[in-house]
Amino acid sequence: MADIIKLLPDALANQIAAGEVIQRPASVVKELLENSVDAGAKNIQLIIKDAGRALIQVVDDGCGMSDTDARMCLERHATSKIKKIEDLFALHTFGFRGEAMASIAAVAQVELKTKQHDKEVGNILIAEGSKVVLQEPVATNSGTSISVKNLFYNVPARRNFLKSNTIETKHILDEFVHVALANPAIFFSLHHNSIEVYHLKAANLRQRIVSVFGKKKKKKLVPIEELTDYVSVRGFIGKPEVSKKTRGEQFFFVNNRFIKSNFLNYAIAKAYDGLIADKSFPFYCLFIDIEPGAIDINVHPTKQEIKFEDEKAIYLLLNAAAKHGLSQYSVMPTIDFEHEANFHQLVDERVYTEQPFKVIQSKLNNEQGTKGSYYSPFDKDIPPTPQRDQFEHWKKLYEIDEETEVRSITVKSKMDQLEALESENEISNHPFKDERFEPIQLHARYILTQIKSGFVLLDQQKAHQRILYEKYLRNLASQPSATQQILFPKTLEVNNSDAELLKTILPELKALGFDIQFFGGTTFVVHGMPSDLSDESEIQLVEKLLEDFKTSAKMDDFDKRKSIAKTFAYQTAIKPGKILDHQSMQQLIDELFACEQPTINPVGIATFVQYTFDEIERKFNN
Repeated sequence: MADIIKLLPDALANQIAAGEVIQRPASVVKELLENSVDAGAKNIQLIIKDAGRALIQVVDDGCGMSDTDARMCLERHATSKIKKIEDLFALHTFGFRGEAMASIAAVAQVELKTKQHDKEVGNILIAEGSKVVLQEPVATNSGTSISVKNLFYNVPARRNFLKSNTIETKHILDEFVHVALANPAIFFSLHHNSIEVYHLKAANLRQRIVSVFGKKKKKKLVPIEELTDYVSVRGFIGKPEVSKKTRGEQFFFVNNRFIKSNFLNYAIAKAYDGLIADKSFPFYCLFIDIEPGAIDINVHPTKQEIKFEDEKAIYLLLNAAAKHGLSQYSVMPTIDFEHEANFHQLVDERVYTEQPFKVIQSKLNNEQGTKGSYYSPFDKDIPPTPQRDQFEHWKKLYEIDEETEVRSITVKSKMDQLEALESENEISNHPFKDERFEPIQLHARYILTQIKSGFVLLDQQKAHQRILYEKYLRNLASQPSATQQILFPKTLEVNNSDAELLKTILPELKALGFDIQFFGGTTFVVHGMPSDLSDESEIQLVEKLLEDFKTSAKMDDFDKRKSIAKTFAYQTAIKPGKILDHQSMQQLIDELFACEQPTINPVGIATFVQYTFDEIERKFNN
């Protein structure tokens, strides 16, 4: 039998490696920028066209390469970062496996110009599909310029796999920001389709953060610096008021390398407990300096996942550093255990010695603004208190129960009751309508209504979500909603990546009733909002919408409409605890069963549960 195991050609091996290393244009940007930083560049320029599909060019003033190095950098496993096995455990540079440039050259057309500072002429190299087409001397500036054109031109399936230009541009901007924050002493600039997006001068970390995220961050940053023998933490965290409903402004760097870690994110989030709203995300840009031997950075091809030798110690240090920084700058009060003990003792004494009626009287005097120092609960001109309103609802509920009980007594037998219900529902428009029985609200959250075979229990929030979801889909398709102009326009500040997303969904937001205009840079102005929108904050609503878009896998027009409609439905639906009258409950039931899919809400959760007489009988007979 002939041998069947053969060595793969270099071009094929490079394309296989590109499947892991080069996932999208942002992967190319990351590798090229990190190579420029390792080359000692002080000025780095990034130029992209068509979201990186047509062109990705990185120009730097680094050390440059010789003729031989320019040719060797395109070979697999050719690197200047490691020379022996011990170097793997003491890495201070970025990419090191020697697969990045070889993978890029395998799936794109690469033009490389480089010149060392002590040379008079440089070298140009052109490669297509891992094949070097041209290499010759050329007059060029000191440093290196790499142009990657027509990414995935020879792999059509990979090119079709790419998302929309907006999504790919967002990923490129994210990678650019990661490298720019990690190296504030280097000048960075980014041009997209001949428009300058970033112009970041060499500065310190605080100035670099302000340049990237805007001047509003300048006075909202809290410095963090904790030094230990094992690990050190430095950087900035944001005050609670700059927290947002969207992710994207949370950065961890380990030895100047950007990483992702849900475990470390939770350590910072716990420090903000009680300071920020639920489902809000604080700003932080923190640098962790640790011995390279205590971490493993070769966990994932993108090297954004790191395994720590002692993850628990890192967690405790981050959490303590964040709490210390917030308390030091009077963002949260410091804890004085002796004072706190006395305070609790005082509270306990007041609870058991003072009469609660005196407290209520003083509060009512302040609210009502009475002339005298005493308050009489028997004044006739005092409006009824909320407690009396609650009693009225309880009274109505008991009245309904009494009517139901009287009606049930008049039915002679179970068979007679079933026959009465069946004859009664023959004239109804849908099976959940009963003229003799009005729906009942349970715990201000569920709605109970009779049917001929038993009863149905609806979740009022999930049912309303389904109703609004289909309504907003119709509005986005052909029926724009009315807009209510607000008296004072509100300004919305977002980062560059979020601004790109927001620009793409402005037509959909207009169809839903929002009047949002692009003001320039990363600023938008909200002039109006949907007329039927509840008291939700329009700024938070737009931020939540952007957050949903960041996690979306696709961005075609239909998916955009679905995502927008779902977000609006969730934000504007009635919340648990809202008391509804009988007319509102019946209208909710009618509108739900007029929907195309009344059984589930937009994410597939059931909107109602049906109970039959057989199920009820089994409960009592078991």
